[in-house]
Amino acid sequence: MGNKIIHIPNLSLGNTKSVINMITRLGGKVVVANTPEELLEAKKIILPGVGSYDAGMKELHDGGWVEVLNKLVLEDKTPILGICLGMQFFFNGSEEGVLSGLGWIPGFLKRFVAGSENPIKIPHMGWNAVKIHKKDGLIPNDSGEEVRYYFVHSYHAVCENENHLIATAYHGSYVTAAVQNNNIYGVQFHPEKSHRFGMALLSNFLSV
Repeated sequence: MGNKIIHIPNLSLGNTKSVINMITRLGGKVVVANTPEELLEAKKIILPGVGSYDAGMKELHDGGWVEVLNKLVLEDKTPILGICLGMQFFFNGSEEGVLSGLGWIPGFLKRFVAGSENPIKIPHMGWNAVKIHKKDGLIPNDSGEEVRYYFVHSYHAVCENENHLIATAYHGSYVTAAVQNNNIYGVQFHPEKSHRFGMALLSNFLSV
């Protein structure tokens, strides 16, 4: 079961319980790391998150998590899955705040802009189909059916390198839904709220 043990940092970034429940349903085991030192034993990591960019990055820095995450992800090539705000941390920064992100995936977060010619609702909230751009990511795409996930976000990631873009969703325009840079996986949507589509994605992560 070694490859199905997931470590999650114990942060106040939200939604951890829902992720734990779904991983457990899939036959995996979750270890909640209360300190960065406990995270060092991780073979796979999930970084969920909701809330504001700067508050989340400040918690990562103040708790000493950034150094350990950089070692595990960049040096040891430990697979990591970022969910929603957790994925947004992987980029260089966000219009939502002033603090820098982790910088693992070149790019920046921009706020959705609504206008008379683009009358979208902000935040982007609810179920949305995704368009798969690369077939080697975590999103299942072998059945031929439309794949849908649950989104809640006001900022969307703009990748500098299109090779990192795995999937997009349409909300006024096509925006980043999922990214990958080697062992670094990120999804803007919430797989833990996306029923069978989310279960299939998390099952794929367990099998990485």
